[in-house]
Amino acid sequence: MCPATVPGESELCPDQVPPTTGRRRTPRRRRPLRSRLFVSGTAGVGALTALVVLGTVVHPGGDRPAVPGSPTSLSWPAEGQTSIYVEGPGSRGALGSRGAQKPVPLASVTKVMTAYVILRDHPIPPGGSGVLLTVDARAAQESSLGAESTVAVEAGRRLSERQVLELMLLPSAGNVARMLARWDAGSEEAFVGKMNRAAHGLGMTNTTYTDPSGIAPTTVSTSEDQLKLARQVMRDPVFRSVVAEREARVPGVSGTVRNTNTLVGEGGVIGVKTGSSTPAGGNLMWAATAPDRDGHQRLVLGVILHQQAGTGSEQGLDAALTAGRSLIASARRWVAAPGSATR
Repeated sequence: MCPATVPGESELCPDQVPPTTGRRRTPRRRRPLRSRLFVSGTAGVGALTALVVLGTVVHPGGDRPAVPGSPTSLSWPAEGQTSIYVEGPGSRGALGSRGAQKPVPLASVTKVMTAYVILRDHPIPPGGSGVLLTVDARAAQESSLGAESTVAVEAGRRLSERQVLELMLLPSAGNVARMLARWDAGSEEAFVGKMNRAAHGLGMTNTTYTDPSGIAPTTVSTSEDQLKLARQVMRDPVFRSVVAEREARVPGVSGTVRNTNTLVGEGGVIGVKTGSSTPAGGNLMWAATAPDRDGHQRLVLGVILHQQAGTGSEQGLDAALTAGRSLIASARRWVAAPGSATR
C-alpha cells in the first residue's frame, strides 16, 4: 500500500504485478500514465468518483482542492496561495488551489474564526440581535492602539451581540475581538483554546491560532484550511448578513463604521473578511453569488493569502483586493459557462 500524503487521499501507487506460476511471460513495457488515461469531455470527468490526472488523485467533490484538475481559465493570483469552492446542488465542489499550502500569518482574517466560535456558543436567531454585552474598560483603553485596526468604544456601554460583531467584522476592530474573547471564555487564552479546538473539528490541520484578533504573526493557516472555515461559517444566516453589510451605525460609536472589504456589493460579492499586516501581506476570504447557465444561483467561496507580504499593511491589502476582484469575476464567468463542472 502506498503511503498516504493527505488524510483520505493517497499517492498514485505503481501497478502491483501479482506473482505468476507456470510459463514465464515477457514483461510488457509500461507506457507513461498520461498516455494510458483518456477521459472524453466534461461528462466523463463528472462521472468519475476520482480522476487521476498526471499522477495526482483529484476528488472533484472533496474538501481538498487539487491543482491539476482545476480550471485553467481563472485569473489566479501570481503569488501567495489561493483556494476556491463552489457550493450548490449538483456542484462538483473544488475549482482548485494555487500556491504552496504552507501556514502563513492570517492577520484579521483570524476574526472569522472568532465570530464562528462566538456564534456557535451564543447563536443569534435569524432576524435577531442576540444578547446584550457591556463594553469593558480594557476594550475602551485599547481603542487608541496604533498597531492595528480598532474602534473607539465607551466603557460601560451596552451593545447587542450583533452590533459587537459588526464592529469586529466590518472595520475589523481588534480591541472588540479581544473583548468578545474575554466575554465568551473568561480570558483571551481560554478563548484561543476554543479557536484551536474548533479548527481541529473542521479538519484545519495546518492552522494555529494564538490570538483572537490576528495581530500576532504566530496565528497562521493555509488557504485550503480557511476555505473549510468559510464553507462552515457562511451557513450561519446572521454571519452572512453581517459580512454582507457595506457599513453600519452602532450606538456610542462616532459616525459610520465601514467594511474594509470594499468588494462587497460589486460583482456578486456578499462577504466576507480582509486581513493585512506587514508579515501577512494582504489576505482576503470572499464569498460571491454566481448564476449558472440554467439560472441557478451558486455560492462561490475563496481565500487569497500572502499578497505582497513584507511590503506593508496598506499595500498588501490593496494587492489582495485587486487579485480578489479579478479572480471573482473569472470564477463567476466559469460557473456560467456551458460545460462547467458545476452541473
